[in-house]
Amino acid sequence: MAVIAVLVTGNLLGCSAAHSETIEQRPCDIYATDHTPCVAAHSTVRSLYAKYNGPLYQVKRASDNAAENIGLLSDGYANAAAQDALCARTTCTITKIYDQSPHHNDLSIAPSGHYKGAGPDGFDFGAAADALPIMAGGHEVYGVSISAGMGYRNSRTSGVAVNGKPEGMYMVSSGTHFNSGCCFDYGNAETSGNDTGAGHMDAINVSRDLEWPNCHPGPGPGVHADLENGIFHWDKRSCNSAAEISGRPHPFISAWLKNNGETRFALKWGDAQSGGLNTIYSGALPSGYAPMRQEGAIILGIGGDNSHASVGSFFEGVMTAGFPSDGADNAVQSNIVTVRYGAPTGLSGTLTPGSEISLQATTPCCSGDYVRNQNGAVIIAPITSGSTEQDKGDATWIVRRGLANAACVSFESKNNPGDFLRHQNAALRMQPFDGTALNRSDATFCPEPGKDGKGNSFHSLNYPTKYIRHYYGEVYIASNGSDTNPWDTTVLWTSDTSFAVGPPWLP
Repeated sequence: MAVIAVLVTGNLLGCSAAHSETIEQRPCDIYATDHTPCVAAHSTVRSLYAKYNGPLYQVKRASDNAAENIGLLSDGYANAAAQDALCARTTCTITKIYDQSPHHNDLSIAPSGHYKGAGPDGFDFGAAADALPIMAGGHEVYGVSISAGMGYRNSRTSGVAVNGKPEGMYMVSSGTHFNSGCCFDYGNAETSGNDTGAGHMDAINVSRDLEWPNCHPGPGPGVHADLENGIFHWDKRSCNSAAEISGRPHPFISAWLKNNGETRFALKWGDAQSGGLNTIYSGALPSGYAPMRQEGAIILGIGGDNSHASVGSFFEGVMTAGFPSDGADNAVQSNIVTVRYGAPTGLSGTLTPGSEISLQATTPCCSGDYVRNQNGAVIIAPITSGSTEQDKGDATWIVRRGLANAACVSFESKNNPGDFLRHQNAALRMQPFDGTALNRSDATFCPEPGKDGKGNSFHSLNYPTKYIRHYYGEVYIASNGSDTNPWDTTVLWTSDTSFAVGPPWLP
């Protein structure tokens, strides 16, 4: 077994007044004033108490198994530069997310439950540490990007509600990075990692509904309560259309659940970038779930039985002792909005990491076409000022440092944080970044001057003679006639592999 060296930064005891004079009340301060104190507070982005000065999370690098705790800057946001320094010439995984509350309910990579993980010793995989760079509080920091097979758990907690005790919880997640797999949850779950029956879970879920797939005909997911043996939008085993996150794409959302444990529960959601909360449901618990039978484990990105087919993003979340007031929830939502969650931006329209761009075809036939996502496939299609916000977002990409080579670039979806352009069987697709070496290489492209003298061409890192090329509306990596695929033809190859890097369609 490899020895893990741990380099500790920050105050491991958790609380310090070192920067309290410059930080306003944070979510757990608000809930404490409401007499519903936090029993768990997790974030890779910021402190959730004004006076917290300990570590936020731990990363481990692949090259030598060295690990480091990532702490805080003076204003209470993550010191992401420490992660960048540790992981500069290798890859890193998030191995622990620290609980900022006095209960120390830290989350570690989940062990096997009813569903065995695919990682070492049946554990799940940890999230890639650099998969989800975002802006928060004016700093570039990292969220937790969950792909299928990843998850975190603590089955031996302190202070978390059990056996019908009241509790509340929220998480800041994404309304554009999700799937229908079970289960992108955060909250209270079984201690055994097995399904022990109705009411033994009380967790917030963000996904397309598994039981009622027609409930969300729009582009967004829904916010639900995973109460075990049922994902509920209300007290019925049926669709409640109010659960859908509707309207324009919402890359950052807040999802809320509170449960008095005996008779009623409530669901809400909000845009984490602006505005207040929307009530989905407030009323009776479903039949067979009153009283609740919570067991007190905490999960993130998985179901209570370690169901790990989910996709999602996590930025912060808390759990409380007691049933919070609506006033406290509203105050916390207002605090979340002050974080100014957003995508990192560089100099717009350039290949500088952080820049938001569009990629325009230069072939005369198709000069009004742009590289865009279409339900996971990558195509070129016309985009104009009159296109929908969804279409504009699908044709906007965020330039990242190359996931497998910092001298090259990777392209993250504007509409779907955590999803990247990658080639698979020669075709380009948009897929979640899972942190594997193959995924990193497939999603890394090296720019050079355009083959036709316009814009830029991009060769694949792991197939350096193959370049991003559009061919009959679809996008591939293609050689200049050295292979026999139709898209490898030499006809128009120089033009089809050249793209004008321009400003984003969706600023």
